[in-house]
Amino acid sequence: MDLAEAQGLWDAEPGWLNTASYGLPPRPAWEALQGALGDWRAGRTSWEGWGDATGLAREAVARVMAVPAADVAAGATVSQVLAPVAAALPAGARVVVPEIEFTSNLFPWLAHEARGVRVRTVPADKLAAAVDAETDLVAFSLVQSSDGTVAAYREVVAAARAHGALVVVDATQGCGWLPFEAGLADAVAVSTYKWLMGPRGLTFAYLAPALRERLTPLAAGWFAGEDVHDSYYGPPLRLARDARRFDISPAWFSCVGAVPALDLVERIGVARIGAHNVALANRFLTGLGRPPGDSAIVTVDVPGAEERLSRAGVRAAVRAGRVRASFHVYSTEADVDLALDALV
Repeated sequence: MDLAEAQGLWDAEPGWLNTASYGLPPRPAWEALQGALGDWRAGRTSWEGWGDATGLAREAVARVMAVPAADVAAGATVSQVLAPVAAALPAGARVVVPEIEFTSNLFPWLAHEARGVRVRTVPADKLAAAVDAETDLVAFSLVQSSDGTVAAYREVVAAARAHGALVVVDATQGCGWLPFEAGLADAVAVSTYKWLMGPRGLTFAYLAPALRERLTPLAAGWFAGEDVHDSYYGPPLRLARDARRFDISPAWFSCVGAVPALDLVERIGVARIGAHNVALANRFLTGLGRPPGDSAIVTVDVPGAEERLSRAGVRAAVRAGRVRASFHVYSTEADVDLALDALV
């Protein structure tokens, strides 16, 4: 799909530069969600069609991440899908994490300190060098939420493999605009409400087969069954043989809204979306006299920026006292220039 044609499928008001907080739904996703909500309100349908959307969304996310759908589990949040990985760490395990990592990929490891799991934080650009023979797991974001820094993904993976450490990645701030191979890691979590532009409440996790053998599906319920429709009542335990054994009961409407959004991401192409996003981010940086970068998320320190942007109708975020602007498929040069007019 041509990007200019695709942009006509969004109804964004000018000045939305905050996809790193939440993405805006394309019209097909919004309409699918409204249809499902209408059916729910009137009791016009059974739930099975909504449940089927989970599988469709799983398959789409798997294609975007370049992994088999059988290796992808469906959950609700990053911390929830990573909890089984943290629980499987042996007592005394050592974990290395960037200093400013978003806590959904930090608290799951820290929560096991009482049984001796030790977490060491290091500067993000020193992460690969910090992995050593004593490291059991390295966890990091593909793209940092705080400032948009893109991780040296392959470099960190190579360091971990050299020392036999597991690799866990939160790809929420990159998946949808930054092409990457999830299968290089052991676990990759992606929430779909940001760059994949679905409703909040849906997260997928790539769980490598070798890693799954070490994990216990502690939150197993009926939807984790080999046949979900034969898993409503009674023993024995009969879980799916693939990553679905780590599924939790799905947020139906989040799945319904996610499917059309994911379809558009695939039809436009992640690489094309990324090139568009980074070009706009660099237009913004250049307009402020900053050097260009390689991310769709940028941060700038401009006096009074939050108030100035607000007066101009520009919606961005503030992180650690700096303005964070993020650009996506529906963002335009006019959005960038509106922000620059307010800041320059």
